[in-house]
Amino acid sequence: MSDPSRWTTPAGIAAKVRRGWDDGSLLRAFVSGDPCPVIEVPLRGPVAADLGEHFDRARAWADGIRAASQGGRAYEVVSGRIGGRLAGATELPARAVVETYDRAWRLLGAATEAAAFRSLVEAAHTEPRAREWALRAPIAAIALADEWLTVLAALRWLDARRDSGLYLRQVTAPGVDTKFIERHRGVLAAMLGVPARGFTAALGYATKPSTVRMRFAPGVLAMPSGLSEAVLRTDELRRLRVRPRRALIVENEITYLSVPVPDDGVVLWGKGYDADEPASLDWLAGIDVDYWGDLDTHGFGILHRVRAWLPHARSVLMDRETLLAHEDRWGEEPSPTAAALTTLDAAETALYTDLVTDRYGVRVRLEQERIDWDWALSHLVTGD
Repeated sequence: MSDPSRWTTPAGIAAKVRRGWDDGSLLRAFVSGDPCPVIEVPLRGPVAADLGEHFDRARAWADGIRAASQGGRAYEVVSGRIGGRLAGATELPARAVVETYDRAWRLLGAATEAAAFRSLVEAAHTEPRAREWALRAPIAAIALADEWLTVLAALRWLDARRDSGLYLRQVTAPGVDTKFIERHRGVLAAMLGVPARGFTAALGYATKPSTVRMRFAPGVLAMPSGLSEAVLRTDELRRLRVRPRRALIVENEITYLSVPVPDDGVVLWGKGYDADEPASLDWLAGIDVDYWGDLDTHGFGILHRVRAWLPHARSVLMDRETLLAHEDRWGEEPSPTAAALTTLDAAETALYTDLVTDRYGVRVRLEQERIDWDWALSHLVTGD
């Protein structure tokens, strides 16, 4: 006898057909005008030995398969005969056959979605990139059916103004705004052939300018008398005549505001991994530069990035002595890194390794703002 739990169910038939829906092959064939691929599903059901002891169950199974065919509108049931001379021959469903799109859509309950896909492909007949994208990703395209015309409008506007230097805020396409573009950035990027990351710049649109916040000693920067701090666009700051003799890049904002400005020098706010911005200023290349960050794995990761721009940069207050002197102020780093940091010197590498391997405890970190202030001041270079 067979195991009734292994008999094919109507859901099993639908699942076989759904594979062609999920991979897009059925929808692509449908809108391309190709004949519907014939899908045959062999049915596992009762065997002759079941007809005696489990006859009612076998009949119920057969009735269920036939009922789910919706009178042949969802699939055709092809019967076969089981049994023989002793038990008598009995006809039972042997195969379910789907050979038309109407049957496939009815079986899957997807007639509305299939019609929507056809409509959106037709709507994109003048936008081959949108049409090609929809054919590659039919299910994703159907999810956009209600917004499809707006997606096409955004596509046309973005493509027509490539390399314009406009901000996306200046979009004038009907129904399109910056939030819409951002929400559909991945789709639009795929259609336009650019990466989703860096999408705006890749299309030649203006991006939010990066800035550097800095405090400076008198005479270092040509500013009106009485000013000691400025936030400047990075590209413009590169063009200014800035003549410090030393610089300190600080990770934490309050610490940045608190440290003394070095004589004839500047203090720059690094903002964590945004430290690339101040570190990229070419006028820092020929002067003494200190970097002070958190004493944890990511602090060393940021130091590594700073050194990519400023190989001569010196770390301060990121040493073993400082760490061990503040054990009562240690915290736990939420998500440490273990990346290879090739720009660290021998002492920094040794301490970084100790942090990665939990030598002193699990995920040990000493945040910059938890270091004793007198200790910090005694280790910072603030004058000649």
